[in-house]
Amino acid sequence: MPDKLAIVLFNLGGPDRPEAIRPFLLNLFSDPAILRVPFFVRPFLARIIARARVAPATANYALLGGQSPLLGLTQQQATALQTALPEVDARCFIAMRYWHPFSLEAARAVKAWAPDEIMLLPLYPQYSTTTTGSSLLAWRQAAARAGLAAQTTMLCCYPVDPAFAAATAALVSAAYERARTTLDSTVPLRVLFSAHGLPEVIIKGGDPYQWQVEQTVAAVLAAWGATVDHTICYQSRATPQKWIEPSTDGEVERAARDKTAVLVVPIAFVSEHTETLVELDVEYRELADKMGVPGYFRVPTQNADAGFIAALAGLVRRARRLGPGLCSGSGGRLCDMGCAGCPFAAMAEAA
Repeated sequence: MPDKLAIVLFNLGGPDRPEAIRPFLLNLFSDPAILRVPFFVRPFLARIIARARVAPATANYALLGGQSPLLGLTQQQATALQTALPEVDARCFIAMRYWHPFSLEAARAVKAWAPDEIMLLPLYPQYSTTTTGSSLLAWRQAAARAGLAAQTTMLCCYPVDPAFAAATAALVSAAYERARTTLDSTVPLRVLFSAHGLPEVIIKGGDPYQWQVEQTVAAVLAAWGATVDHTICYQSRATPQKWIEPSTDGEVERAARDKTAVLVVPIAFVSEHTETLVELDVEYRELADKMGVPGYFRVPTQNADAGFIAALAGLVRRARRLGPGLCSGSGGRLCDMGCAGCPFAAMAEAA
């Protein structure tokens, strides 16, 4: 019989009904990896921020039927990934960070299945202490509470994996060609690679996320093989701090001044959710129309795209050969040595 491989997919999570929006936001802003303030201040500040964001978040989720599509889309990815690994008895489990199913639910389900191996696979291509790092800590705590012990491999990131870059480039290329056929030939088209932003202080503290996003864009452009006008920008500012720039809305406004159309690529998301379906498709589209951008287009996220699922399956196979323990999509440490938040740096420091 093939080995039993439990693949734990890490993702953010999202409210499954309107009543879940406030507790989801409270969970998000109560995370020390997200709200980096003294522990005795965090609960109070988290409640203040969550309360202030309930109304706009409720309006956004109302456009999506009152709930996030993220869990359903992650389940589709899980099913497709299991099918893409016929050589092993693989079963995918979903561990969301801020709403059900939480890591403890996933850990208990994994233990009940009794796998020979566990693979921790983030649905965040680029590593950040605020996403994969936070999910990994939550998983370790949950596994200990569940009494789960099995050989475990942690894939921390895969920002420049060739198959991932090629699958992403194929989606970008197809969308670019569709946009060009829509536009007048005299109208230029700029590609905006839009990633979720982070407070600047987190990046200055050594978080490798921005550096990895830049590497992903370079890998996708290389796989695409096209020379196009492009820029990297950041969306979804959530706190009053200074966030990394340029902002996506600022780039939309710049495109209006330059009289160029834009093709927005959600480069750090692999599933559709409120940041793509509402922020990009509704809010920034409205801004583009208001500012007079001559054309606004958006590349879909990977979801269960066959090329993306094949890339994940390849990453699982490679990580199994390298594991157990920590590995990146490239094998060993990928991050620039200045990225103190790289998990390999933390591992070396612990040793």
